[in-house]
Amino acid sequence: MDRLGTVAVVGVGLIGGSIGMALRGRGLAREVVGVGRDMTSLEQARSRGAIDRATTDMASGVAEADVVVVCTPVGRVAEDVRRASESAPKAALITDAGSTKRAIVEAVDRSPRAAAMFVAAHPMAGSERSGSAFARADLYEGRVCVLTPSPRTALDRLERARSFWSGLGCRIVEMGPAEHDEVVAYTSHLPHALAASLAATVPADWHPLAAGAFRDCTRVAAADTELWTAIFRDNRGPLMNAVGKLQDRLSSLKYALMNDDEESIRRWWSDARARRSLFEAQQPPGP
Repeated sequence: MDRLGTVAVVGVGLIGGSIGMALRGRGLAREVVGVGRDMTSLEQARSRGAIDRATTDMASGVAEADVVVVCTPVGRVAEDVRRASESAPKAALITDAGSTKRAIVEAVDRSPRAAAMFVAAHPMAGSERSGSAFARADLYEGRVCVLTPSPRTALDRLERARSFWSGLGCRIVEMGPAEHDEVVAYTSHLPHALAASLAATVPADWHPLAAGAFRDCTRVAAADTELWTAIFRDNRGPLMNAVGKLQDRLSSLKYALMNDDEESIRRWWSDARARRSLFEAQQPPGP
């Protein structure tokens, strides 16, 4: 990626802060401007090296941006993209980091200026922790970033989005917004729902007997409540289908246990073990 002038990051938490740190660490931008609602949080991000300059004024923050990256909660992304498009240079690229895509793309497409500048994206990276205090320059190294263009997406902006996200270390995958939401309902949103369900099922006074399996399976249940409430609501249809598939899988185990069916239990576990092995074999080397 050619070195950029100004990149504006709207929402400088874990995701936005890590984008800023990656840009600055790789020398990919002359200036990274953080745009947010709380100046205290923005100054904390600046002190960590995530941004060069902070502002609570969207218009001034994006006024000279070559690229604007919207990293706000999914319920706010479309409106923030629209607001950014009103003040950013017409030649700017606007992209986002939202975990859902269909509703965002449909909303942005209703604004001609915003649609002409926008390429929807979802970098598949994160943590159960939130805030710029946990941002890392290597968060996106080797991770997939899904781009979900619509028929209104400008081809030059799409190419620039590929370059931008790959410049941060991402591997690029492209698909439609609805397909993206269906896939991540199973690969991301369902695991979070399962982790939260397991964490809420085990009584707190039994925690002394909970070890590695419980810790690993419930790690993401520590993630931000408001963030995941918004994601679940935004992608509720595909997530309901995914929850139904999980219920079917658990029901088959319950039925095998009721009948003390050793062979069915063995097949149930062996199938899952084979799927997990395939997943491990497909993973790229870590950063």
